Amino acid sequence: MMENNREKTKKKFGNVFYVGLLGFFGGISQDMFVPILPLYLVNILGFSTEFVGFAEGLLTVGVSAFQFIAGWLSDKFGKQKPIVFTGYFLSMVSRPMLAFVTGGAAIIGLRFMDGAGKGIKDSPKDVLLAGSTVPENRGKGFGIARMLDTFGSVIGPIILFVLLYLFRDNVLKYHYILVFCAVPLLATLGILVVKVKEVSPAVHPEISEEKSGMAKKEKSAFRREKNGKLPATFYIFLTIIGLFTLSNSSDAFLILRAQNVGVTLLAIPLVYALFNFVYASASVPLGSLSDRIGREKVIIIGWVAYAVAYIGFALAKTPLDIWFIFAFYGLYYAMTKGVAKAFVADLVGAPHRGRAYGIYNMTIGILSLPASVIAGFLWQKIDPAAPFYFGAIIAAIAVVLLALFMFYSAKGARRGGQRNVL
Repeated sequence: MMENNREKTKKKFGNVFYVGLLGFFGGISQDMFVPILPLYLVNILGFSTEFVGFAEGLLTVGVSAFQFIAGWLSDKFGKQKPIVFTGYFLSMVSRPMLAFVTGGAAIIGLRFMDGAGKGIKDSPKDVLLAGSTVPENRGKGFGIARMLDTFGSVIGPIILFVLLYLFRDNVLKYHYILVFCAVPLLATLGILVVKVKEVSPAVHPEISEEKSGMAKKEKSAFRREKNGKLPATFYIFLTIIGLFTLSNSSDAFLILRAQNVGVTLLAIPLVYALFNFVYASASVPLGSLSDRIGREKVIIIGWVAYAVAYIGFALAKTPLDIWFIFAFYGLYYAMTKGVAKAFVADLVGAPHRGRAYGIYNMTIGILSLPASVIAGFLWQKIDPAAPFYFGAIIAAIAVVLLALFMFYSAKGARRGGQRNVL
């Protein structure tokens, strides 16, 4: 019986690979055009930086709103693939269309469409990953998906670098890149239709008894959520990670800092590729580590790494400093991005994960906007290093709060027999 259960687990775990491939090709598309889009809008079309900020802010709003809506729809209909397909399709249409329009309204509409597509796909994809794993290997499963997604973000900037070099003297180079970024999304849609399997919104029966700590947590969450309410521990964790997000401004500020320190324009895609390579390479081992020692511990270590990296960005003096710090910064991503989503799945029962991921993703997206506004203010009014000191301080506070959350959760488990009751 146990052998049969292991086979079921292995079979479902294979779905993680194909969901990860969606992110792999999506990452190639995303990171082929995002670094050059502001340059195209400002230098070629002549828009102001305020216009670019407004367009990207609207994209953030679109992402956040549709993350919640898509998560709710995922729970309501018990289907994820049609929703994910819609999201990727909208991005596939909107990105190359940027090469054929010049009006401000059209560009804003296309950026909002891309943001809606990204938001629509995110939460149902997380549900697919959570449903394709069990608590005892969930960190590894999310790590595999993050690894594939991020390797796409390694290849994307490299392709961008090659295209910029090949078309360096061509006035239409930006147009070619914008059109070409739709090609990887064709592969994404094909894999989604042919290979990715739907998952049943039920607690997995194949959870083994010998590793029942997280399994019991998931089953108790399932029982408590029959009334439709998400557990209090989910909202507590959401509050803590929301505070941390206020420290985590857009990575555009890291690129600006790199340029500020002396990294050349042609080298910036390579620095970003190095960051993503470290992120991708470390995602699986660090995700697996969370299966063994607990999600909260790995997230805490990741936030400490974030604080150290941000202090490094504040103190950086040479381009070589930036290369090393960006590489180290990739470890923070590997320890937190997939692990935090795996932790959400541990805290919330299967029937309501779509809504939970929708709320989680929407909250992170909304708070990213004031985080970037604060960083921009500190950069302009105080010093380019100020946003990074601020980020390190807020991250340190979040580390203390998450450690307290972990301590009192464990204390509650000893008293009440359930880890997720404080």
